[in-house]
Amino acid sequence: MSGTPRHSPQDLRQMQSLPLEAKVRMTEARIKAWHEHWGGDVYISFSGGKDSTVLKHIADSLYPSIPSVFVNTGLEYPEVRSFALRQKNVIRLDPAMRFYDVIEKYGYPVVSKEQSQFLYEARTTKSEKLLGIRLNGNRWGKGKISEKWKFLIDAPFKISNKCCDVMKKAPVKKYERETGNKAIVGTMADESFLRRSSWLRYGCNAFTRSRPISQPMSFWTEQDVLRYVVENKLEIASVYGEVKENEDGLLELTGLQRTGCMFCMYGIYKDPIPNRFQRMTHTHPRQYQYCMEQLGLREVLTFMNIPFRELR
Repeated sequence: MSGTPRHSPQDLRQMQSLPLEAKVRMTEARIKAWHEHWGGDVYISFSGGKDSTVLKHIADSLYPSIPSVFVNTGLEYPEVRSFALRQKNVIRLDPAMRFYDVIEKYGYPVVSKEQSQFLYEARTTKSEKLLGIRLNGNRWGKGKISEKWKFLIDAPFKISNKCCDVMKKAPVKKYERETGNKAIVGTMADESFLRRSSWLRYGCNAFTRSRPISQPMSFWTEQDVLRYVVENKLEIASVYGEVKENEDGLLELTGLQRTGCMFCMYGIYKDPIPNRFQRMTHTHPRQYQYCMEQLGLREVLTFMNIPFRELR
């Protein structure tokens, strides 16, 4: 396939504006097309989060025996892990390395996946050209460490973007090689620049990517997911709390808004106060103590000037 985008930003905005009922039908159609194309050799990438829970509910309604794959990294909220593993047709995968070993060998995930990569390369490369790009950008001014985070080049701890690759992607790729199954993932285009760019280029069903992947909810929004949960009386992991309507008529969660890896520091600088670690002092004190003392996050967050102590 050429680099010509399959969709335009206007296409995405138009699809995002559709009513939920239409989005559900479109998602079902994309799942069916993916299932038929691969002769049923497909699986649901299931994190136990609310988005993948909605995806699993839709896919299960079409193909009740479709497998769901959960990667047991040890970094999930315990409530999310227990919720995921008690759902039907769930296959558990375990990574080859523990998080402790990953950060010892490669470094901590900080700021963002992209910035962690740039910092890792700047600190380890022997190429003057690559170092120059990471410090100053390429000819378009891209690919560089943000000025705000350049001080991390001298951090007294390792930094890298390897965690997701080692702990999540590697077990899944091994599963795909062994089974031939192709992934259906519950990500949405408005979650990041990279996901939006991927959708614009490939659409929901990326048959031609080097690793084919289906993202049939790409044109959904956060409000769509919450409304689907409410309308279908769908159970989600308890750490989310309940779905309530606020005074502006929008749906919101009373508990955690996102349930990624507990000890990940991606985006921590954007968190409102109390941030994820400050909340953890009350909700998950044992895990908080472990990540601060045994994993060394206290040193990392202190160096980054990110608050992490309990609010009184």
